[in-house]
Amino acid sequence: MNLQLVWLRSDLRIHDNSALAAAAAKGPVVAVFLRSVQQWQSHGHGANKIDFWNRGVTAIKTSLNGLNIPLLLRDIASYNEVPNVLLDIARAHQIEQLHFNVEYPLNERRRDQAVLAAFKHHGIAAQSHHDAIAFPPGTLLTGKGDYYGVFTPFSNAWHKQITQGQLALRDTPEVQSPLAIKSDTLPALPALEGTPVDERLWPAGEDAASDRLERFLRFRGRHYQDQRNFPNVCGTSELSPYLAMGMISFRQCLQAVISENGGHLADGDAGLSAWVNELIWREFYQHVAVGFPQVCRHQPFQEHTRQLKWRNDDEGFQAWCEGRTGYPLVDAAMHQLVNTGWMHNRLRMVTAMFLSKHLLIDWRRGEAFFMRHLIDGEFCANNGGWQWAASTGTDAAPYFRIFNPTTQSTRFDPEGEFIAHWLPELNSLPAKARHAPPQDMLTQLDYPAPIVDHKAARQRALDAFQALSN
Repeated sequence: MNLQLVWLRSDLRIHDNSALAAAAAKGPVVAVFLRSVQQWQSHGHGANKIDFWNRGVTAIKTSLNGLNIPLLLRDIASYNEVPNVLLDIARAHQIEQLHFNVEYPLNERRRDQAVLAAFKHHGIAAQSHHDAIAFPPGTLLTGKGDYYGVFTPFSNAWHKQITQGQLALRDTPEVQSPLAIKSDTLPALPALEGTPVDERLWPAGEDAASDRLERFLRFRGRHYQDQRNFPNVCGTSELSPYLAMGMISFRQCLQAVISENGGHLADGDAGLSAWVNELIWREFYQHVAVGFPQVCRHQPFQEHTRQLKWRNDDEGFQAWCEGRTGYPLVDAAMHQLVNTGWMHNRLRMVTAMFLSKHLLIDWRRGEAFFMRHLIDGEFCANNGGWQWAASTGTDAAPYFRIFNPTTQSTRFDPEGEFIAHWLPELNSLPAKARHAPPQDMLTQLDYPAPIVDHKAARQRALDAFQALSN
């Protein structure tokens, strides 16, 4: 029957799915998903991401059933089991070829290489497909033949070399004749550390992703450049969880922009072009993970920053985690993260820079905390963002760039509305006082004084970074 096996991972959609389209073009398709909760937890994923992932599997199972494509489900403890589990399925159903879409962090690439080697050894065809990004790593390089370590030239090269074929949507499989293979029932998730956020905040699946994309482009896309930095304004797409889980593809997003923007990506409407830039940032960080694998080993991109003297401050770290730093914008952002599984992008920069610069606490502790809570937790983007804020990464903020949280607050939450929402104890204050409550007001509120002085903390961070060059 020329049966094709599609191994789904973070590509939970039937539309514009390279591996699924390639498989369906060759014969009837069987799909498989390997749920690896222990492995995901060892990679730092928390209850929010794992629950969203699981709900995404349920959603795609319904879509696949509509195409008469059975979905097999297996629970495994670690990636080491993957080759044998897939081989067992391939033998049991006389699979002609395995298909899967590439994932780029180091452990995932090693897992996939082991699968390809095992299938080759046993004489069963297997093919990987580049689906999550436009350019496979190693095909978009500097003039010297190196991976890009700075975003702007990467983006310029991306726009210059992108082709219509790279942006073309892959075919959606047609309904196939029913197979004598039944879909498996997805068992309940094992007990997770922490309780997932309300699933109504983040409904899973392609329909929810498409709906968010449509609403963003219709109502907010053209205002993105002007509104994206204001956390109290619904100015971003909020598509990051869906992109991270592949419930929508970058091609679907870019094709929608092209349709809305008169055929343009790099120019045309400033808001839409700015959003395209954010999608290219996602791709850039995937390339970095391959070209500079030390970032996948908990090491800084910039070698000289390995010697930075981080402070061992558990009390300060806990105050940051709990949103009790005494800097209202930082604290409100941390409450948003813990309660919704998501944080506004401007605030990700503010909170990450506060931890790594004001408190001079190792960025890796913050990176892990974000990954544990983010519903859109994706290694490449999360690591790239944290290293940028900590001045250890690609395109990093200069070490002397240290956001003043109060200035950021007055600029991007001028009326303190975001602060008031997430810190109701500051509701009674005049709007302008919410950014830095005066000491005499703090005595009447259940809110702490700042745990560090901005000016002193800034100088401490400057001294630490300047010591690296001595």
